Amino acid sequence: MRILALDGSLARASAALWIDGSVAAARAVPGDRVQPTALPAMAETLLAEAGRRLDAVAVVVGPGSFTGVRTAIALAEGVALGLGVPAIGVTTGEALAAALPEALRAGREVWAAVDTKRGRMALERLLDGVAAAPPAVFAERDLPSPGGPVTVVGDAAPVMAARLLARGFDTVLSDSRLPDAAAAASVAALRIERKIPMRGAAPLYAEPPAVRLPG
Repeated sequence: MRILALDGSLARASAALWIDGSVAAARAVPGDRVQPTALPAMAETLLAEAGRRLDAVAVVVGPGSFTGVRTAIALAEGVALGLGVPAIGVTTGEALAAALPEALRAGREVWAAVDTKRGRMALERLLDGVAAAPPAVFAERDLPSPGGPVTVVGDAAPVMAARLLARGFDTVLSDSRLPDAAAAASVAALRIERKIPMRGAAPLYAEPPAVRLPG
């Protein structure tokens, strides 16, 4: 199985080539606004390494940066269309959870916290590594109560974990802060194998994108 995976959802652009269960090559560039220039170049390099032969293209669909998500999805859909393969969506939380050691997932719900840049955070709850429901947006003071032990991932994870710990909940703050294309590829492989539900490459927004109307 050969998968090209792309991510631009948070403050990093990354791409990975997944071949038969392992990462054959990967690239990453940090930054909030690098996706439009970094992702196409990385994808072209990895496509060349794959001999332009793929079974699928995986892409992180959000929640996250509007520009980063749309850039990655447009590129993924273009490559998939050109090669006649499916484009498979992976949520930001699913990619973050896939990067966790098994010890931080076993018997624990994973909460993915993404900073919306509007004084709130998007919460994506995951069971067995799969998004259990659409993301919901909360102010820090309004976070819900976990139903049991929880591991927190995402760029807003330190804030969320501190709030939950202060309320006495069994909470582990993980090091999984930014999604990675290699982890997204592993989730897409499970989708291709029908081990978890399929997801298309439509963008997943936690709240409507901020749009500045013309004056």
